[in-house]
Amino acid sequence: MTDDAMTDDRTPGLNRRRFLLSGAATFAAAAGATSLGLSLAGLDPAFAQGKPLVVAAPATPQSLDTEFDGSLGTVDVIGCLYDSLIAFEVIPDPEMLTVRREDVADYPDLPGNVKIVGKLAESWTVGEDGTWAEFKLRQGVLSNWGNELTSADVVWTWERKFALGAIGGFFTKLLGMSGPENVVAVDPYTVRFQLPQANPLLMKLQLNLYNNIFDSIKCKEMATAEDPWARDFIANESAGFGPYKIGALARGQQIALVANENYWGGVPAITQIIYKEVPTSATRASLLQGGAVDLALILQPLELEQLAQVPDVAIETVKASPMFWIELNTAFAPFDKVEVRQAMNYAFPKEEVLATIYRGRASAMTGAMPSIYPGFDPSAEIYKADLAKAKALLDSVGLGGGFETTLAYNAGDPIQEPMAILYQTALREIGVEAVLKKIPAGTYFNEVSGRTQPMIFFSDTPWCPDPGYSMQLYFDSATFSNYGNYKNDRVDELIKAASLSADNAERFAMMAEAQKIVGEEAPWVFVSYPNYTIARRSNVQGFVYYTANNLRFQDLSYA
Repeated sequence: MTDDAMTDDRTPGLNRRRFLLSGAATFAAAAGATSLGLSLAGLDPAFAQGKPLVVAAPATPQSLDTEFDGSLGTVDVIGCLYDSLIAFEVIPDPEMLTVRREDVADYPDLPGNVKIVGKLAESWTVGEDGTWAEFKLRQGVLSNWGNELTSADVVWTWERKFALGAIGGFFTKLLGMSGPENVVAVDPYTVRFQLPQANPLLMKLQLNLYNNIFDSIKCKEMATAEDPWARDFIANESAGFGPYKIGALARGQQIALVANENYWGGVPAITQIIYKEVPTSATRASLLQGGAVDLALILQPLELEQLAQVPDVAIETVKASPMFWIELNTAFAPFDKVEVRQAMNYAFPKEEVLATIYRGRASAMTGAMPSIYPGFDPSAEIYKADLAKAKALLDSVGLGGGFETTLAYNAGDPIQEPMAILYQTALREIGVEAVLKKIPAGTYFNEVSGRTQPMIFFSDTPWCPDPGYSMQLYFDSATFSNYGNYKNDRVDELIKAASLSADNAERFAMMAEAQKIVGEEAPWVFVSYPNYTIARRSNVQGFVYYTANNLRFQDLSYA
C-alpha cells in the first residue's frame, strides 16, 4: 500500500453525530482549548473522568474509506477504528528502548515467513504450498454497532475490494486472485483464502493496515441501490471491530474518537481522543511546548531539537520505512538516458542535506526499497556527491554543455524548498539549470500521479515489509505508482516471477537482482530514509512503531 492513494472527494464535510460532554469547561481550561479552538463535541459522558488525549496534526481525515484514501489523518485514525485478522508481533526497538516496533524480520520456519499474533482471528493454518490459509475467528467479537463478527464480514470485505477495484484491487492483483470466490466462509467463524496459485504475500498482506474488516451488517443496512457498497457511509463513519469509534468529525477542524465499549481486547487506557487539525508545524510545536496538546505530529528537525530541551516534553525517533526521493521521469528528455539519471544522482548534495536539513534524523537512501525490510540488498549502487563524475557522465552523452529542466516540489512540505535550492546550486556546477516549481499542497499529488513533471520530489512507504511488494509498487512498468514511467523488461520479468514463488530464498535472490538493476539505471535521485519521530508530553507513554507509519492510540497511556 502506498501512502499517497486516491482520495474520495464526494463525501460531505461534516459528520452530524455529535454528543456533548458535561463538565467541558473544566477540561477546556486544562487543555488550553480556548487558544487551540478545541470543541468537546463528540466526547462521551460515560468516559468523562478520563483525560482526553489531544493531538495536533497537519490535517484531519479526508475520507475514512480505506479503499480510496491514504492521507495522513486517515491513516492515523484507521488503525484505531478497525482491526485486521492478524498483526506482527512487537518487540523493543534496539536503539530507542522506550519504543516497541513491529518485528518484520523473515522467519523461514514460520507460516508465511512472519512472526504474528492474532487480532480478529484467534488461530490460523497455512498450506505448505502457499495457495491457501484458513483463519478461525474469535467468537463474541462485537463491532462498534453491536454486531457480532463472523466469516461473512471477512467475505463481504473482500467482495467490496473486488467490486470497487481501487486500493483493494491492488491487493487482489498482488495476490493473483481470480475473484471473490477465492475467499470462502467455511462456517460462521472460519474463513478460507484459496488462491489459484501459490503466492508469497498471502499472510503478509493480511497484516496490512488497509486490510481491516468491516461490519457487513451495518454496511448493508446503510447501502442504497445507488451506493451498494456503502461508500458514503464508510467515508464518514466507522463500521469496524476496533478499539475506538467516531464521536464527531468536522473536516478541517478535528475528529473526536471515543473508546468502543464492545472492543474484544478491552477498553483502551485512554478512552477519548481529540485529533485536531493544526496546519503549521511551528504552531503544533508551540502548542506541545505550552502543554495545550499531548502529541504534536510531523514537526521540522529544528523544532524537534528545540523541543528536546523543554521540560516535560519527550522526543522519540526510530529508523523507519519512509523513503524520500526525486522522480526522474523517463518520458522527458534527457531523463530517458541512464547516464543523465546517474549524473543527477552524483550531483545531489546528500551529505549536506542530511546534516543541515534533516539534522541527523534521517539516513542516506542506499537502495530502491526500505533498508529496514527483509530482502533489502545493500550491494546495490550507492550514489555519493561527486560533481566530477556527474560532469563526465553528461559529457559521455553529448550534454557537456548542460541543459535546462524543471524541479517541482510540494509547497506544503517545509523541507523541500531548502533542499531544492541546495540541489539547484549543485546542478549549476555541472551546467544544469533547474527551474524550481512550487506546487500547492492541494494539487501536488495530482502532479505526481499525473506524471506531468520531469523532476518532482516524492516521499512514500511500501506498507508491506517485503521486497517483492516494494519493487512491484514502484518499478513494475504496469503499476499505477510507477510515477516516473520507468520500464525495464528484466525487472518486470523478475517481479512477475517473484510474485509466483513461495520460496523466499529464491524470491529474495530475484529481488536483489532487480534492486541492482534499478540502482544502476537510477530512475530516482535517491535522497533519504527519514526517521519516524514522535514529540509528546512526557506523561504519555507506550509508542509502538508500525511500518504503516501511523499512531494507534490504543497503545498509549498516561504515566
